[in-house]
Amino acid sequence: MHIQELFLKPLSRSINGVVKADQRDQETIYQELDEYVVTNELEKHFRAFFESYTTPLDDPSIANRVGVWVSGFFGSGKSHFLKTLSYLLANTEAFDANGQAKRAADFFDEQKLVDGSIRADINKAVREPAHVVLFNIDSKASSNDDGNPILNVFLRVFNEHQGFSSDYPHIAHMERHLEKRGVYERFKQAFNEASGVVWEEERDGYQFYQDDIEQAIGAALDLSPEAAHKWFEESETNFSVSVENFCHWVKEFLESQSATQRMVFMVDEVGQFIGSDTRLMLTLQTLTENLGTICGGRAWIVVTSQADMDAVLGEMTASKANDFSKIAGRFKTRLSLSSSNSDEVIRKRLLVKTDPARAELEGVFEAKGSILRNQLTFDRSGPTLKNIEGVESFIANYPFVPYHFQLVQKVFEEIRKVGATGAHLAYGERSMLDAFHMAAKAVQEKAIGALVPMHCFYTAVEGFLDTAVKRTIDQASENPVLEAFDVETLRTLFMIRYVDLVKGTVDNLVTLSLTQIDDDRIAIREQLEATLARLEKESLITRNGDEYQFLTNEERDITRKIKATEVTSSDENKELSSLIFKDSFRDRNKYRYPVNKTDYSIGRYLDGHTLDGRYQSQLRVEVVSPLDVEYVQLSEAGCIHKSGDNGGQVLIKLPDDKRFTDELRTLLKTDKFIRLNLSANDHSVERILADRGRENQERKKRLRVRLEEMLLEADVYALGQKLDLNRNQLNTRLDEACRYLLENTYNKLSQLTALSPEPMRELQAVLTADDLGTQNLNLDGEEGNAQAVKEVEQYISLHGGEPVPLNPLIERFSNRPFGWPEGETLLILGRLHAAGRLTFHTAGPALSGKEAFELLNNARRRSEVRLQKKRQTEDAVLNKARNLTKELFGQLGPTSEKELFTYYVDRLSHWRRELEAYKSKTDVGNFPGRNAIDSSLREVERLLRLDDSFDFFKAVADQKEDLLDLEEEYRDLHEFFTKQLTTWKQLDQALTRFQPNRPALEKEPEAKAALAELDRIYASEAPYAMLQKVSGLIHTVDETNTKLLEQKREHAIVLIDKRLARVSAEIVKSGIGTPELSNRLLRPLQLLKQDIEAAPSIAQIYLLQGDTANDREQESLDELHREQQAEAERQRASRKTVDYGGKPDGDAKPAGDSGSNKSGVSGDAGMPPGEVREPTPVAVPKPVVNVSVSQVLSRTHEGVYLESQQEVDAFLDALKCELEDAIQANKRIRLS
Repeated sequence: MHIQELFLKPLSRSINGVVKADQRDQETIYQELDEYVVTNELEKHFRAFFESYTTPLDDPSIANRVGVWVSGFFGSGKSHFLKTLSYLLANTEAFDANGQAKRAADFFDEQKLVDGSIRADINKAVREPAHVVLFNIDSKASSNDDGNPILNVFLRVFNEHQGFSSDYPHIAHMERHLEKRGVYERFKQAFNEASGVVWEEERDGYQFYQDDIEQAIGAALDLSPEAAHKWFEESETNFSVSVENFCHWVKEFLESQSATQRMVFMVDEVGQFIGSDTRLMLTLQTLTENLGTICGGRAWIVVTSQADMDAVLGEMTASKANDFSKIAGRFKTRLSLSSSNSDEVIRKRLLVKTDPARAELEGVFEAKGSILRNQLTFDRSGPTLKNIEGVESFIANYPFVPYHFQLVQKVFEEIRKVGATGAHLAYGERSMLDAFHMAAKAVQEKAIGALVPMHCFYTAVEGFLDTAVKRTIDQASENPVLEAFDVETLRTLFMIRYVDLVKGTVDNLVTLSLTQIDDDRIAIREQLEATLARLEKESLITRNGDEYQFLTNEERDITRKIKATEVTSSDENKELSSLIFKDSFRDRNKYRYPVNKTDYSIGRYLDGHTLDGRYQSQLRVEVVSPLDVEYVQLSEAGCIHKSGDNGGQVLIKLPDDKRFTDELRTLLKTDKFIRLNLSANDHSVERILADRGRENQERKKRLRVRLEEMLLEADVYALGQKLDLNRNQLNTRLDEACRYLLENTYNKLSQLTALSPEPMRELQAVLTADDLGTQNLNLDGEEGNAQAVKEVEQYISLHGGEPVPLNPLIERFSNRPFGWPEGETLLILGRLHAAGRLTFHTAGPALSGKEAFELLNNARRRSEVRLQKKRQTEDAVLNKARNLTKELFGQLGPTSEKELFTYYVDRLSHWRRELEAYKSKTDVGNFPGRNAIDSSLREVERLLRLDDSFDFFKAVADQKEDLLDLEEEYRDLHEFFTKQLTTWKQLDQALTRFQPNRPALEKEPEAKAALAELDRIYASEAPYAMLQKVSGLIHTVDETNTKLLEQKREHAIVLIDKRLARVSAEIVKSGIGTPELSNRLLRPLQLLKQDIEAAPSIAQIYLLQGDTANDREQESLDELHREQQAEAERQRASRKTVDYGGKPDGDAKPAGDSGSNKSGVSGDAGMPPGEVREPTPVAVPKPVVNVSVSQVLSRTHEGVYLESQQEVDAFLDALKCELEDAIQANKRIRLS
């Protein structure tokens, strides 16, 4: 039996594999309904849709249910589902080949749709068929739909459904208006009569028939020609469309139908049309919501969209994808079709077997089922693909196998995504059903047992491939070098090129190339290897590790150029060196010796070239690779000999692997070609280079894996021996080799018998300890590493007392034959310093332990450090310095040189701190001893700078007398600032207090003598012994000062009293005196007496009794003058009123009056009632003129003094003349 005889329906029949919204011929409709397969998944979707659709119109939720969103992957059958729904909702009548009619709902009987409740819902829905508008939105869109494409498309198909113009919405709106008025038929008849043509045929060319249209409008609406012209012109200019208008037009249309009839807009591929345009998304959302609300649930929108929008749109931004999800969320009913749906459809429409066929296939599976399962295997480079599960699975899918459905769908999706196809496939011109139909027909002549190889599916996409891809495969088929199987393999490689389910490995290609159940996989593999070699040689494919990939013409050209790219041996060495040492050995450049936990530097070499430049290392590791020109000649004996070079080294010889070296060169060539062609400015080239870059990343990963295997397999040699090392862990292998090399080349490493667990922490403790007695400084015992200490001291001694740089010393004892840890060497030096046997220096004197540690602990600053063997102080000098401590510090110092030095440093540091505190006071205040403090500080600091005890004690012994003088000065200063400071402040304050009265005080002999003595003490540089006299001297001056001030105050108060008397007399004389006025005018002078009593200085008393008193007296007299003048003015005004017969001003009062006569005489006492006493007349005071005697003198005499009678007479005459002039001018005179 042949394959074509297996099927219930013949393979040769025409199958409409691709459902198109606009394909509506009777044969298509009947076949689509008759062969429609309702899978279990589709049954759920039918139930969900019709449960929502049959919701009563009076249900409050109906307005929110009108949106239905159908999504699915490519080939899932969503377009067919949408079209089937359109047939059902309109209950379309279909006719078979014999002309027999059948309604759409009748196709969905219990055979096709098992669930009776769904069939009941369908029957309920089709009792009143809906107005269905099914369309592919992209095919209905126009290039002129700039403003609102979605709304324009909906309006176009709505108008078209009503029989109105689809391309000119304003014409359709005119038709709608005429229809609404009931005159549309009259208009069409009038137009036909006027133009002689049918309106529906010529309305798209309405511009050519404007006069006829206007005439027809006039006839239909009974308008004058002018009115008809205006109406038609304005119908276009005033026409506008909005979502709300459109929804109202739909509502008007529905209202013209029965009360329950609905309208359904069914839109295919709306997601693809919207893309990432937020504005279109918003329009669709608004349109759905408004239709539901305005039309009361009678207008529905059903749309389809790709489930994987990335396959349609490319990479969506996160915000756009979120917006798209929001729009889809507005649709109450959401139906998602999976890829399994298409699998079931294909099996039921195409692969249903006859009963005899089933029986025969059962026999085949019993005989060869286990063989088939083993044949259909893939390597582990991708996800697990479905295999045949049992006999039913085999029968249902034969001649295909289950993974075909997964793989072919993925092939279609990925080819579309990467742009290897033209527009047709991208818009669904090929379906899964179509592809499997064509593949089945390709093997229909074969006998049972044949399988469909992968290349058979190529025919389904061949006609729609991009020219570059198709040309590559077509040219390969014409290439005489290639065989038919080569071209078939090339087609298979093309189809799986971008699919992540299956990689193009040899094993996978064997499975995809099977044509019979019992094919020999080994034979096919051999055939494939030869095929792949030929295809690779022709640059039709490329190999990336174990994977083979299809190349387009452009990719092939680039592959050839990559192969022709030159790389140098230096480039190869550099890349391989990086892969070995930086990747495989994790960039290790140190080996940690577990015994002393010290890192030893590793010098890394490949084929004689160093990875680390000329850096001197402690351990040398060299790898010999097949790239080395001497590799072939380097036998085991040669490796043993070579491992003894350079004082001994580890030698690793890699095994030979030609594929590895080829891959390495391909890696370098590809990388170099990409770098040189980054700015190609060609998108296709950039894409190919990006692909090559990704392939190179994978290639590098493979090289790392293989290289690690090679390093584990490699032979290892060291110091003339072949080593037997661990072959499981690469780093363990390296550690074992380095340990062998280290322990056999560093023979003085054992001199470190005692190792510190934390040498730097111990070094810090040794160098900074306050109590050196707590430190174990026995450098000659076992714990002190005596042999190592001896080595270090001998090395320092060889320099003859000259400073020894630290870094060369550390390097010497780190290298062969010592190999000491850096920290241990530093600790030995620290202990020698603590024991007083060496000193650390930089550019100056010896460093303290703390300073030394800061430098030793900073690797970058160690180069500044020098070492010097410590000089020992003579006993005589040391005893002299110790004895001096009794006189300097009051107690005898310790005996040892180090402790005595520390004792001196502590005491002198205390002096320095105290002196610095005293200096800070003298800098801001007037204190004695400034020069002594400065000189003492200089001397102390000079001594403290001598950090070498040898130099220090020599200076102390030489300058004993100076130090004793220093101690005496320090003691005086300390005594002053701790005990005499209060007395000094009293002295300073007293001199300040006495200063204003000093001229008067110095006229008193006793006070003068006391002041002189106070001045002498205050000016002394060292007044410490004289400060005890200060209190008595201040008392003496105080007594004299107090007596003088009392005398001056008494005299001043007498003068003030005289001024008070003068002012009082003037008040009485003025005639306006009152107690209030007297108090106001006399009070300033009275207060002046209090100021005099409080004045601390004679000069201030003189000022108060003189100028101040004079000013206040004049101010009082001036104010009295003003008051007197004001009173006189008031009395004159009062008299003037009486003279004119007016009533005296009862409110007018003398100055200072506040309701009573304050002159001391009662104005009303003893007066008869009603009688008013006249006020005491006050004369207008004469103006006051100031006559300055000194100014008169200056006008009559040029000198300062009057020296003759004539000069006196002239002055007196001038003064008299000026005084008389003032009197004659009726003025009062004030002399000044």
